[in-house]
Amino acid sequence: MPYLFKQIKILLIFSIILTLNSCGIYKYSDARKNPTNANERIQKNMDEGKGFRLGSIGKKSNTFQFATSNPMWRAAIDRLSFAPLSNVDYAGGIIVTDWFSEGNSNNQIKITIRFLTNEIRSDALDVLIHKKFCDEKNNCKIDKIESTLNTEIRYAILKKAAQMKNIDIAEENKKEGKYKIPGKRY
Repeated sequence: MPYLFKQIKILLIFSIILTLNSCGIYKYSDARKNPTNANERIQKNMDEGKGFRLGSIGKKSNTFQFATSNPMWRAAIDRLSFAPLSNVDYAGGIIVTDWFSEGNSNNQIKITIRFLTNEIRSDALDVLIHKKFCDEKNNCKIDKIESTLNTEIRYAILKKAAQMKNIDIAEENKKEGKYKIPGKRY
């Protein structure tokens, strides 16, 4: 019986060596013909059928959840650049300015922008404006105000976000070599 186990072990080791050898592990490779850059080498192996992928692992994705890739967020930061920012939380979807005023006025305002979605739509933003009235004795009263300024800020952000998204799409198409030909129907 022990003799049989030795033969099985030898046969198993021999078959593993043959299997690995047929995979090309021990195959001679000329270093001059192989790219030195890892990404080029991976692409060459994939083109020759030597590599594999597991689903979408390793593929690039254009759905980032970072503030720099969100045109609505970038547009809001750009449009509120005139005011000092108090709270900026991308994960929470909120931007709050600090109290500010023009000139030496005792009246100050604070702007709060809440992002309801990342899509560029008119209902994607909620703009709140609070006004603080202070008298000579530093007694202050804070009121939420509804005015045309709310809608002006919302539309300014949406307009800038649409422009940024168009620029992003144009840059992506330029990288991929996609160009829109005037007069051609797609």
